[in-house]
Amino acid sequence: MTSTWEKALDAAGVHDRRLRDDFTQQRDLVSRYRRHAYAAVRLLLPRATVPHVIAMTAFMHHTDNTLDNGGTRAERTSAYAAWERDVREALAGGRADHPVIRSLIHTVTTRPGLAGAVEDFLKAAPADLDFDGFATEGAYQDYVDAYSLPAFMLVAGLLDPGTDPVAYRAACRSYIDGSQRLDFVNDLAVDLEGGRLALPRETLEEHGVSRDDLESARDTAAVRALLAGQLRRARHDLLDARRLAGLTAPVDRPFVRAMVELEVLTTDAAAAKGCGLLRGSARPAAVAALRVFLRECGRARTARRRAL
Repeated sequence: MTSTWEKALDAAGVHDRRLRDDFTQQRDLVSRYRRHAYAAVRLLLPRATVPHVIAMTAFMHHTDNTLDNGGTRAERTSAYAAWERDVREALAGGRADHPVIRSLIHTVTTRPGLAGAVEDFLKAAPADLDFDGFATEGAYQDYVDAYSLPAFMLVAGLLDPGTDPVAYRAACRSYIDGSQRLDFVNDLAVDLEGGRLALPRETLEEHGVSRDDLESARDTAAVRALLAGQLRRARHDLLDARRLAGLTAPVDRPFVRAMVELEVLTTDAAAAKGCGLLRGSARPAAVAALRVFLRECGRARTARRRAL
């Protein structure tokens, strides 16, 4: 019996055996990264879109790892330059030795409109090489524009932006601002352990909080206020991003709604955890997440029937 994954590969035009293995390898990696997001992709998007989302997500994360995990800045710069060269040459020539790039080639060939998103991301990626935290909120916003948004558009570019691509991109910007801020707060424990702090220094100073307070996981009124304030801002942007669903095609809306609502649930879980975030990340309540999936699965089935 043909599995749902094999049917998705067929629908996405992935017929070559080695290429199917490449996509399956990327699927296995992506599924371990963020299980809720992966489940939303598999359950809520049209079959023909699923492998392409997997390919673009795997490409984005491999690039991130190249930027972040390569030793000194000079070593990481060299590693990224080699990776960028390999990607560009492969896209130009239509052949590659790397499974991530082979999957990327197929997706860009199938969805040629994504070529611009890949180009924007390749140009934006070096901004992460120089990351050493943000002095101000403005510097954080510049980072969102320079890096986070181009990265998100790799996946968002696979969805139908409807008749207003400008409004669609603006809604994507609201989503990624909220999601990125949430990640920086929710991942504080891991980031601090690795010597990285992504909260703006001016924001810490405004609350009278030091880096040592965070590294020592001090539960103080000032630290609680700092974390709560950042999470309120993240939640505000995520709620604003709910308009994104209305700007996409009906078959994509269940996925977009779930994507946004899972981030809102994570924000609420992080707010409830408070200073506990300095010891570990928060996850959305399982029952609440399941409720989102069940609701949107029903809507997805209805949208697909109407699209036939």
